[in-house]
Amino acid sequence: MKSSAITFVFDPDVSLTEAEMSLHLAMFAVEGLIGRVRVRLDATYHVDKLGHAIVVETSNTAGRLIVRVFTALLLREIGEYAFSVQQVDESSERPYQEVRT
Repeated sequence: MKSSAITFVFDPDVSLTEAEMSLHLAMFAVEGLIGRVRVRLDATYHVDKLGHAIVVETSNTAGRLIVRVFTALLLREIGEYAFSVQQVDESSERPYQEVRT
């Protein structure tokens, strides 16, 4: 199974904990669009402390909506130069551990 993900890499001075809280806020917003159950079942992410990054699975509608809302929140909260976004296409084996909400 082919999957895809978006990796948000943050500058060292950005709090990864605060970034994760913004991700949770994005997930809450997406619940209003597609429902709590769908987000709960489909949304997965991983906080990469070593890489100072957050990886969000985007192979489904929930993930794609979450990254859109998350990006908008980050732009407002930390600014466009405090993080970068990278598209990752992967094979069936994922190099990160999933976190289900």
